[in-house]
Amino acid sequence: MPTTSTPTHCPYCALQCGMALSPLPTGGVEVVERPDFPVNRGALCGKGRTAPAVLSSRVRLTSPLVRSGDSLVPATWEEALDRIAGELGRVRSEHGADALGVFGGGGLTNEKAYTLGKFARVVLGTSQIDYNGRFCMSSAAAAGIKAFGLDRGLPFPLEDIPRTGCVILVGSNLAETMPPALRFFNELRENGGTLIVIDPRRTKTAEQADLHLAPRPGTDLALALGLLHLIVAEGRVDEEYVRERTTGWEDARAAAMAHWPEYVERITGVSVPQLRETVRLFCEPEAAMVLTARGPEQQSKGTDTVGAWINLCLATGRAGRPLSGYGCLTGQGNGQGGREHGQKADQLPGYRKLDDPAARRHVAEVWGVDPDSLPGPGRSAYELLDALGSDVRSLLLMGSNPVVSAPHAAHIEERIKSLEFLAVCDVVLSETAALADVVLPVTQWAEETGTTTSLEGRVLLRRQAITAPEGVRSDLEVLHELAARLGVEKGFPTDPEEVFEELRRASAGGVADYSGITYARLMEESGAGVFWPCPAEPEKEPEKETETDGEAGAGDRAAAEGDAGASTSEGGRLGHRLAVAGTPRLFLDRFATEDGRARFVPVSHRPNAEEPDDDYPVLLTTGRVVSQYQSGAQTRRVDELNAAAPGPFVELHPRLAARLGASEGDPLAVVSRRGRAVAPARITTGIRPDTVFMPFHWPGEGRANTLTNPALDPTSRMPEFKVCAVRVEIAG
Repeated sequence: MPTTSTPTHCPYCALQCGMALSPLPTGGVEVVERPDFPVNRGALCGKGRTAPAVLSSRVRLTSPLVRSGDSLVPATWEEALDRIAGELGRVRSEHGADALGVFGGGGLTNEKAYTLGKFARVVLGTSQIDYNGRFCMSSAAAAGIKAFGLDRGLPFPLEDIPRTGCVILVGSNLAETMPPALRFFNELRENGGTLIVIDPRRTKTAEQADLHLAPRPGTDLALALGLLHLIVAEGRVDEEYVRERTTGWEDARAAAMAHWPEYVERITGVSVPQLRETVRLFCEPEAAMVLTARGPEQQSKGTDTVGAWINLCLATGRAGRPLSGYGCLTGQGNGQGGREHGQKADQLPGYRKLDDPAARRHVAEVWGVDPDSLPGPGRSAYELLDALGSDVRSLLLMGSNPVVSAPHAAHIEERIKSLEFLAVCDVVLSETAALADVVLPVTQWAEETGTTTSLEGRVLLRRQAITAPEGVRSDLEVLHELAARLGVEKGFPTDPEEVFEELRRASAGGVADYSGITYARLMEESGAGVFWPCPAEPEKEPEKETETDGEAGAGDRAAAEGDAGASTSEGGRLGHRLAVAGTPRLFLDRFATEDGRARFVPVSHRPNAEEPDDDYPVLLTTGRVVSQYQSGAQTRRVDELNAAAPGPFVELHPRLAARLGASEGDPLAVVSRRGRAVAPARITTGIRPDTVFMPFHWPGEGRANTLTNPALDPTSRMPEFKVCAVRVEIAG
């Protein structure tokens, strides 16, 4: 046990707030502030403050468990590992490599995500690997790649937000999902800037806005197109920027002009005067931003929806310029890094495409295997889960709880139960782990060292602060032991720094290039991290560029003007590269496309996959509450958080409640074509009368994802979590 505090980062959302862990005389650790970390400056939400509670042996797993009949019973590590390796080998022998599935998580460190992808492809030889990050930000990633040639949640640091002129925040309730970030938006308003929030609910975030638009769920695409129509009609297009830095404008313009304001008002419920005011507030300042979150992304047209908001930025010259741009507020703690290094079905480390021959050759050389031995792309997350028990006979799952978090969850629960074999690595006995044949207790954030990548693209080092309980091993040790049992003795180290050194080589030259980042470097610079791309360690550290109050620094201006001296290498050509910080700001020089220009993508409104009808006349949307996180597997084990958010609820408007004859607290049944959920009524004027809301953190009869629609976006394969048709009735 260290005798002084250890600097580290929160285990929850993608802010990766800085904190320190200090040992307690009675054992364990307590959280202390780290004011030096620029993202949160010491501030933490309740989840971060109480994170050490999950380290307690009272709530976490400390022994392997194996199934004996209907029960899970303690076993030795040797017994558990032998059983997993034996079953994986048997299934592969009887049904082929693609009968083996691997499912990862956006909370795994970069080292774990990298090793899990390598294990699937090198040891198991399966193409069937994906992760729960597919459920969180894949539509924004797909749209960003189409438009900019690169996906990084935010192409600029959060510290730029207070200095822009206007932010349109689409489908984010960050006051509850990432509370420490709210200060950037409060500072924006204090500096004279404007915050516009788009959300069908008047959330705590919407209450902070200068303008709140409450569109009908699933109509964000039409809303963005209507705003672009007005920008064209009012002569607000930045014609010089469009001509010099983009392609495809005419087709995108034609698509937008088919969405005139009155038509958009009928679709969205947002009035024409509100549309015009939004355009005025966004276009009048010199700089502005659009930030999206799960609201517009978790739709069966999520990629097109995000693309429409990107088109808005491009048409007004608000991308690739200082203090302007489009960004995605990534959700999971390592959702960004998790999708960059190989646990997605179609990707290799460094954000390389699995079907690119050059990418396969590069990574295969690092791994010491034949490129032809690497399997091709596999199924996306929901499609993989849907195939369990049929094409995919066994599953190795790390850091995810799809029994609660997957859409059409009752169906996915049945698919999991139909597996021939399920092995789960987790910190706690989640609802999914409870169905497993073998459960392995693994280390968590404070008990291990590893890197994560925040929503800003900031690579950070979480440092081990305490020793894990006896009987607990790391995921890296698990993969090492399983690889050896399956005939691969080398290539799966257990030391995270050794893994990261290999990851550096595998990512070198890729879009997400980490080759210039080292553990030593991450421990320097006050632990503020390094932004990717960072393609090479500098031979000599030049002086850092500084910024003057209220304007972009000289380095940013030079890069924006194309000064060859401002940036070098791949990272440099995307924006100003600071030798210490990596690349905080992307695209100031050029976009990451072959010709350096951003791409307009023409899109048009289309209905939700499931619209209301006589049988299901109401729309359901889902989301989070401040005191719980994702599937709640960890936060539901913290007394303080449970006291604040003890269970699910159905939020509905007083007019809908009156039609139902429902009072506050009455049990309501919400029924979709996929199932039924029951939870108490919470009546508020802060939601549209045609919409109900449920948080998705709980299992059992209040499980919101029993109801949600697995209709997939054709590009990102993101399910339509955010909107489905339901009926609401008093529970009998």
